[in-house]
Amino acid sequence: MNKYKETFGIDISKDVFDCYGSKVGHLQFKNNAAGFKKFLKVLPKDSLVVMEATGYYHCLLAQFLYKKGVTVSVVNPLSVKRFIQMRLAKVKTDRSDAKAICEYGQINEVPLYNALTDVQSECLQLFRLLDSYIKKRTATKNKLHGEEVLGMPSKHVYSSLKRNLKHLEKEIAGIDQKLLSLVKADQQSQLTLLTSIPGIGLKTALFLIVITDGFQKFENASQLCSYAGITPTIRESGSSVRGRSRISKVGNRKLRNLLFLCAFNACKCNKACRALYERIVNKGKSKKLALIAVANKLLKQAFAIAKSGRPYDETYVSVI
Repeated sequence: MNKYKETFGIDISKDVFDCYGSKVGHLQFKNNAAGFKKFLKVLPKDSLVVMEATGYYHCLLAQFLYKKGVTVSVVNPLSVKRFIQMRLAKVKTDRSDAKAICEYGQINEVPLYNALTDVQSECLQLFRLLDSYIKKRTATKNKLHGEEVLGMPSKHVYSSLKRNLKHLEKEIAGIDQKLLSLVKADQQSQLTLLTSIPGIGLKTALFLIVITDGFQKFENASQLCSYAGITPTIRESGSSVRGRSRISKVGNRKLRNLLFLCAFNACKCNKACRALYERIVNKGKSKKLALIAVANKLLKQAFAIAKSGRPYDETYVSVI
């Protein structure tokens, strides 16, 4: 039993959000400013509002409630899904999902939500737009190559693709510059510390600073590694089940991908990471497993350096 006067579960979609209170039952509101205000009026003091992380839709409501002093928790949708499956539920509606989220919040100790700062919010939007433009740039380059392979590319098609590629390059460069200026103004010292680590590039350092709020959101490196989804999961049961250890992958996919790319470079220029990689490979383990271990170590190095306020020191970091 949790300590709150009443727990509310929220199932949110584009136009409306269904709400289920542990005492008031089912309610529904418009997913807009007017709906938020109506919901706020029915919330008793010392209530807990639990919702799933659903891309864009949950953000506005979570931010609104947090700023109004309401205790909010944004939980992993996979956790709620497993909770519903465990109860063998046969009905799935927005109303039943809201009720399940409410019950999940009552039974489990859920993480509390911290609102994004204006800088964090803008940076995350810029990162999402940057990813979209990079995918489009790759697709455009592939299309250009395909047209060239034909041998007789249409001049109109070729010039159109070239113009599109040039425009995307310009937009990507502009976003990179904007991200750098925002983070520099807010966390210049953190950026300098992180980029001193061999293997950590500027883009990864920027993203780390934004999603961790300058490493204030995590108490230790293990929590940060779990957030990235690069901690091992073990599958063992009795004497017959001996599954291979794998990383959880339940975490921030973008951070995980960035760290994995950084691991390639770190194996060459980061003494501690290179030693770790060689030690694992020499034991007969796969190179992929070794790279994951390097990514984990890089993240621990970043956490230690950010918290200590000391730049990268090869002799000091090698023991982390």
